[in-house]
Amino acid sequence: MTESARPEGLAAYIAVTAAYWAFMLTDGALRMLVLLHFNSLGFSPIQLAYLFVLYEIAGVVTNLSAGWIAARFGLTSTLYAGLALQVVALLALAQLDPAWSVAASVVFVMAVQGLSGVAKDLAKMSSKSAVKLLAPEEDAGLFRWVALLTGSKNAVKGLGFLLGAAALGLFGFVPSVLGMAAVLAVILLGVLLRMPGGLPGGRKEAKFREVFSKNARVNWLSAARVFLFGARDVWFVVGIPIYFYAVLSDGTPEGNRAAFFMVGTFMAVWVILYGAVQAAAPRLLRAREKSERQIVGEARFWVGTLFFVPAFLAVAAWIAGAPAGWLTGLVVAGLLVFGGLFALNSSLHSYLILAFTSSRRVTMDVGFYYMANAAGRLIGTVASGLTYQLGGLPLCLGTAAGFIALSWLAIGRLSRGEPASSPT
Repeated sequence: MTESARPEGLAAYIAVTAAYWAFMLTDGALRMLVLLHFNSLGFSPIQLAYLFVLYEIAGVVTNLSAGWIAARFGLTSTLYAGLALQVVALLALAQLDPAWSVAASVVFVMAVQGLSGVAKDLAKMSSKSAVKLLAPEEDAGLFRWVALLTGSKNAVKGLGFLLGAAALGLFGFVPSVLGMAAVLAVILLGVLLRMPGGLPGGRKEAKFREVFSKNARVNWLSAARVFLFGARDVWFVVGIPIYFYAVLSDGTPEGNRAAFFMVGTFMAVWVILYGAVQAAAPRLLRAREKSERQIVGEARFWVGTLFFVPAFLAVAAWIAGAPAGWLTGLVVAGLLVFGGLFALNSSLHSYLILAFTSSRRVTMDVGFYYMANAAGRLIGTVASGLTYQLGGLPLCLGTAAGFIALSWLAIGRLSRGEPASSPT
């Protein structure tokens, strides 16, 4: 890339970002639809976690193979495939029959969510890799562009949570799913017809074994990512939504709809705040003034700071013993703080993976890194249902604190890797 972004590169970045926004809007809405719909049908926390397990397993496998596929066939191919598979997943989910048994419903939704997981990670890997190839090199351009893409994506996904909860209450499950499929199909058609140039094609000599990185910093950063996202999803996927639903719902149809909306609103606000802080991270952290080595130090400091939030909330929930008004208010405030600090950590990670890799290996290393991201979500998803069922909110939040401590240890290994580069 030249010192400033080429016009066609900027146009490609805008197109990729717009497609990614559309995808993540439906991804957020779908997660909330599935979670709240099946919770209202009486599924247990562990059964709810099972619904998302294949989604996360698919992410682990997809990210490994997607990096090679993009290197072999080009980034646009994986982006288009991700959007198309999400449309198929939404149409399939609309075929769910309420007369099926619980076991049949769980298996079917798991399979559809697995397909959606493949779609999500194809789209994510394509979009994040494109930033490395298109961003300007000067003035912390890489950090700014990746922060903008990631932050705006999470804000859009937050809107998706709200959209999914509201649509479930207003229109029901099947009409909401079909509506999202129709909108995403239109977006896919537009991207197919209007995608500008600027993204590279594939290289035939790319080998699958190249996916596994020999760069120690990439590997340690990926390990830190596993535990960072495990720490979020251990409360985010099942524990907190079900806790809030139990506190807010009075068991009547009107009360259930109101609870859907309030739970969706909190999840949306949390993710939008997370996205806003993520987008602002380069400015908040003064990235223009800092070297890569200093940014590694920032990553270790902020994950250490993050540890204290779930640890404090876990102790408070344990002391309370049962849901209480003061505890719910404290949890809401504490998790909003968690969201801001988590966003800084996530943004630093997203920058560092692109800083550590080369243009030739970018899809491979980004795929491997997001494989670790998916592994963390998988661990967190399973642990969310399990810990909430076994120990309620205190165990959920205490496990999050433990995962963050492990992420801090992994980040500490980065300073022992390859020499840091010159200032960004």
